[in-house]
Amino acid sequence: MSFESFPEQEEAKRLLAAALAEGPAHAYLFHGPPGVGKRRAAIAFAAELIGDGGRVERGTHPDLYVLEPVGDQVLIDEIRALRRDLHMRPFEASRRVYVLLDAHALNEAAADALLKDLEEPPEYAVIVLVADDLGPLPQTILSRCQLVPFRRLSETAVRADLLERAPGLAEEELAAIARLAAGRLDRGARLLDPDGRRRRDALLEVARNVYAADVFDPGEAARTLLEGIKERGAKARGEAEEVAEAMELSARDAERLDCTFLSVGHGLAVVLELRQDSPIFVRPLTTGPLGLDSFARKLRPA
Repeated sequence: MSFESFPEQEEAKRLLAAALAEGPAHAYLFHGPPGVGKRRAAIAFAAELIGDGGRVERGTHPDLYVLEPVGDQVLIDEIRALRRDLHMRPFEASRRVYVLLDAHALNEAAADALLKDLEEPPEYAVIVLVADDLGPLPQTILSRCQLVPFRRLSETAVRADLLERAPGLAEEELAAIARLAAGRLDRGARLLDPDGRRRRDALLEVARNVYAADVFDPGEAARTLLEGIKERGAKARGEAEEVAEAMELSARDAERLDCTFLSVGHGLAVVLELRQDSPIFVRPLTTGPLGLDSFARKLRPA
């Protein structure tokens, strides 16, 4: 694996190449939107540092440690396990590399525990944090890492990845998915899934009917959305977010948008925003539980 295994990201590649040429720092923080190559880059960097790309890529090298949280937080017990391993000398290579995925999900206790080894790491260790967002991370961690920024990918890069995954994809569908992916390879991959496309189309149809249908049935719309959410739980939430972020660029001019707030219960709400020159913007929100009746009342604008 090399730095060519992830597309674009020229600034990140320049920083990582310099680190290999001059000698690595003790800690790096790869940050940027999900699905733009941070994980691939972290593994490629580890492979260069350890010197055995095949086993690093397969995750079988004894001097590579990858921590990927099971839940929605990185917990202190996971960091304690990492710290115990951190003080074991390399088995084969001259270095040990520790990749912490979803570092933005560190809870306060876990962040405090990790900080102790970021301040004084063993000389043979390189720690690579991978985060979608710098905001949740304490300044004490940010200040002890070399930041490596990642950006949203171009539509050209997304199209190339889609064609690699689905060589027979029709041009019209390729163009639509590349645009909806909004610079993210993970979203593009999910949009290739037939079930994901079906749920997305159902959401869009409900959203359009709010404004366009001659006869609108809020109860039926509520059921459609709830079925999509229940069908695959967290993935349904992610797909609602996909539609939202796909329209992000055309929806930034907030004062030109018409908004309808939808509560679909179970703590999940959706904002539908329509404008004349773009079809739909759907944003999932976190809110208190509001019942289906409340959802139906709010669904159609007055």
